[in-house]
Amino acid sequence: MSYLPKWLILASVIGVIAGLGAVVFYEALSVSTHFFLGFLAGYKVPTPAGEGNAAGSAHYTRAWAIPLVVVLGALLSGFLVFTWAPEAEGHGTDAAIDAVHHNPRGIRLRAVVVKIVASALTIGSGGSGGREGPTAQISAGFGSLIARILDLSPEDGRIAVSVGIGSGIGAIFSAPLGGAVLAADIVYRDDFEFEALLPGVFASIIAYAVFGAFFGYQPLFAIPGGYHFHQPIQLLWFAIIGVLAGGLGLLYSKSFYGIVKLSHRLPFSKKLRPALGGLVVGLIALGLPEVVGTGYGWVQKGLSAEMIHTPLLVILALPLARILATGLSIGTGGSGGVFGPGMVIGAFTGLAVWRVLQPIAPGVGHEPAPFVIVGMMAVFGGISRAPVAVMLMVAQMTGSIALLGPAMVAIAIAWFIVGRADDSIYRSQLKTRADSAVNRLQFGLPLLATLNVSEVVNSPRVVLPESMTVQAAVAALHEAAVPGAPVVDSKGSYIGTVEVESLSTLADSVAARRVGDFADSTVTTVALDATLDVGLEALIQAGGHWVAVTTKNREVAGILAISDIVRAYRQSLDTNIGKISQITSHAVAVEERVGPQSKLVGAPIRRAGLPAGCVVITVQRGNDLLFATGSTTFERGDVVSSLTSPQSVEALRRLVRGAADDQPLAARTGDQAG
Repeated sequence: MSYLPKWLILASVIGVIAGLGAVVFYEALSVSTHFFLGFLAGYKVPTPAGEGNAAGSAHYTRAWAIPLVVVLGALLSGFLVFTWAPEAEGHGTDAAIDAVHHNPRGIRLRAVVVKIVASALTIGSGGSGGREGPTAQISAGFGSLIARILDLSPEDGRIAVSVGIGSGIGAIFSAPLGGAVLAADIVYRDDFEFEALLPGVFASIIAYAVFGAFFGYQPLFAIPGGYHFHQPIQLLWFAIIGVLAGGLGLLYSKSFYGIVKLSHRLPFSKKLRPALGGLVVGLIALGLPEVVGTGYGWVQKGLSAEMIHTPLLVILALPLARILATGLSIGTGGSGGVFGPGMVIGAFTGLAVWRVLQPIAPGVGHEPAPFVIVGMMAVFGGISRAPVAVMLMVAQMTGSIALLGPAMVAIAIAWFIVGRADDSIYRSQLKTRADSAVNRLQFGLPLLATLNVSEVVNSPRVVLPESMTVQAAVAALHEAAVPGAPVVDSKGSYIGTVEVESLSTLADSVAARRVGDFADSTVTTVALDATLDVGLEALIQAGGHWVAVTTKNREVAGILAISDIVRAYRQSLDTNIGKISQITSHAVAVEERVGPQSKLVGAPIRRAGLPAGCVVITVQRGNDLLFATGSTTFERGDVVSSLTSPQSVEALRRLVRGAADDQPLAARTGDQAG
């Protein structure tokens, strides 16, 4: 099936599930909030205009119950997560981004269900978190399921999960355009996943239509009177917001992950750690109720100038309090998103700037809404490293398209500050596409696309029927001296793989059980008719050792190992040197061993001081072939394969060897071959 029909169908299905998932989580969170905060604590949270614009309780009727309720929700969430699905800990968007880069098929449905319930418990009981993380994980998990069921290629699997992330977040915030761009913008810090953009548009608009059919199509927030840019001096005030937004974004990220590290050192069960964080959040909430729950109702109050009489010291404290509360609620092991709190932090930042400047500065205006909106865009647009997507999303959430132009000043400054620090709230993001092992290798090994998996695939030594006992399977794997094997059902169709190491640890306790019960269906496979560049990506996602090769009918056709790709590529170089000279006519392939005196020893690739234009492709370390990334560190004895310009060959050789008299292992020059 061609690209457009395929993704029109797949993205539409993902969009429907994303919309329904957003509906399910929204209802679950509403029920949880009414029970914990409304029924148990006697407190009603304010809501934004798009959700009823309720004013909320003016004060606590049972203040003593607030910390207890937050602790109860966190305790239940921690028990659920760390008992059934530890990967549901923290903010789900980061886990989904990690799946995009490393294993698009690996998101378990159990984790999705646990994420929904645990996040509803954490946020509904008063913990500071966003509802976008669970929604993103629902739709990303369904994209992962589609990749498994339809045996999508690794590239299509990555797109499916990316589209799931964007459409889920776009649906829950009623911001389909922002969600579509987010699908392509959020997986890299300084790059863009262009292939996900068009499918993201399809999925996001459908998810928005489904969610809106239940809850309406109005923006989440309302701005009284609208906004028209007519005061150029405001650009200066927005620039101040940008500076503060960059600094607060960095504080948000560093404090969040600082709390995560501190939490991991606590000398008691992981199940109890969220309760400790919840206790502190509950105590903070006694003085600052703005830290409770999602906080969207308080953002609406800020937009509507209803917080104009709130003491200035409280307004100044709110961004810091929300940063701390989010770290304590989610960083200790609770479940929820960091996207929503990031925008709330930004809203309070913009409100604080307006409150300080309004009495003394020209052109500030009498309405805080523009400052609140610009703050929302700048804080999270910077620290998420997805400024365009967040800018569009907030514009749709507030109906404030007129603010996009002037807001770009603040967003650009915040993005620059965060970029200089090379930080992000999403630690699973890669810096650029060049940091993806697959993209680096496919760039450096251009002939892979001219070779087919069917040309190099090997017959499997062992294929295990699902009905075989674990004991018999372990014996068969040991006898064949293989690290693992594919598992097939009674019809011969592939259902997953098992590894001898993990299976052996279970053999004593489950010796008589069927091996099919332990087959991992999330491991990537590769189609028999695929090209070797697709096979290489499948190998990387599967862990880099071996991958099952399947036919269109899901029958096991063979096994593909990294050694097969290396051997086939070397043979292709020998027989197709004319092709490689046309593809990389100005590149030299150099293979050198890292000498004991080399300055590269202990240095990561991105800081190794390699010649300009040099691209490290692989690092052979003993029997292991490593796919080079910017963080790969050189060790003595490594054999480094790289591409560089003809002028830099000798400098590169001397740098790697660390001694002038060592001889190169190999070098092939495209110019000479031509």
